Amino acid sequence: MTTDVTIIGAGLGGLTLARVLHLHGIPATVYEAEPSPTARSQGGLLDIHDYNGQLAIQAADLIDEFGAIVLDGRQAMRILDTDGTVLFDKSDDGTGGRPEVQRGELRQILLDSLPPGTVRWGRKVTRTRVLGEGRHEVVFADGRSVVTGLLVGADGAWSRVRPLLTAAEPAYTGRSVVETYLYDAATRHPATAKAVGAGSMMVSARSREIFVHRERDDTLHAYAGLSVPQDWFAAVDFSDPAAAAARIAAEFAGWAPELTALITATDTAPALRPLHALPAGTRWDRVPGVTLLGDAAHLAAPNGEGANLAMLDGAELGRALAARPGDTEAALAAYEQAMFERALEFAETPGSDPGESTVHDLVAAFTRHEQP
Repeated sequence: MTTDVTIIGAGLGGLTLARVLHLHGIPATVYEAEPSPTARSQGGLLDIHDYNGQLAIQAADLIDEFGAIVLDGRQAMRILDTDGTVLFDKSDDGTGGRPEVQRGELRQILLDSLPPGTVRWGRKVTRTRVLGEGRHEVVFADGRSVVTGLLVGADGAWSRVRPLLTAAEPAYTGRSVVETYLYDAATRHPATAKAVGAGSMMVSARSREIFVHRERDDTLHAYAGLSVPQDWFAAVDFSDPAAAAARIAAEFAGWAPELTALITATDTAPALRPLHALPAGTRWDRVPGVTLLGDAAHLAAPNGEGANLAMLDGAELGRALAARPGDTEAALAAYEQAMFERALEFAETPGSDPGESTVHDLVAAFTRHEQP
């Protein structure tokens, strides 16, 4: 089977690319390892920025659909000390440039905007190989394969397409987060809900942090961060959720109980998320017929930009291809040059790890951001 544009990965970046190509009359097929759009949770809230993510939404002609899923009031931000004292509190006055949406809902409006059959589910890539003259073969776990004249790796941190372009691999950042959820928070955990406030809340001490989003339906979605070696977690029995929550909470001893409740009172099993990143400034020489976007190209430690950059990558790649219908290689070269520079600009710099900051460092940073 041969296709013109083959996109590996039905995340936000790959779907944005498919949508922009569709608007310009360029057919594409997206292959996704997950068996269906609802196979797993799509994560929590995303703040979509007016300087990158929203530009991608505009390029995809989905601004009205996007506006319909924005959660009012969620741009509010609080920073607390470890004893629960509020040190910084900014309400959502509706003028901010970072409206919050649920990742799954954003993905769904992209899926709904594509022609039926654009996404092929349950297609896990096992290998890719060069055929020459800009053509590549993609082989799937079910034994099927496709040959394509343009292959785009939008397949995330552990991309199967990336080795066609570079030997760079993600490395552990030295930090992991443990993900938890508290449901019906205002009713069942009023002190914690009050501490979090209307939107997001952060607390940080040396090598420890808690970050929380208030999601739809009064759900608190929390990440407890620890700057420890990855093998430290080998002693934590995540098969016993209560024991794991207690062990992680012990690392936050002395913190206010309404904060540690975000770990100990979780309604879901604590989920370990080690954080990896590609070397900052990762780039490659132009290889005919293949490119990358999003985390496949520039995976970084979480800094609030990942989803936004992936979507903008997809939009910019789609527009570059549409603008040069007779010269795919020129389009890819122009796209990659801009993408490399954009990714480096937003790469997390040394010392910007929240786990290395005190809560007062965070307050100072947010206060500077709020000044004209």
